[in-house]
Amino acid sequence: MDMDKVFKALASPARRRLLDSLRVRSGQTLAQLCARHDMTRQAVTQHLERLEEANLVATVRRGREKLHYLNPVPIHEISERWISKYERQRLDALRRLKKKLEGEEHG
Repeated sequence: MDMDKVFKALASPARRRLLDSLRVRSGQTLAQLCARHDMTRQAVTQHLERLEEANLVATVRRGREKLHYLNPVPIHEISERWISKYERQRLDALRRLKKKLEGEEHG
């Protein structure tokens, strides 16, 4: 797997939003993705191409439609290679503290 392509693809907030949309509902068409995001059809198409090149999105043709599915494997491999080497409990505690200090966590 080409990790450089994965990191470059994940560097874009627009592409991360598309991945989030596919995480919530995988198997969306281009039209469905365009309707959920404030981007032109051309912009969504270009972002999806980058995500496909990085193997973060897989596609399946169904008749005339092209369905887009999230492929979580590259993200999992990043997690296993770098994040899992650190103590998750400490990282989770730091994340919770950061959110609390930023006022994002209520409770």
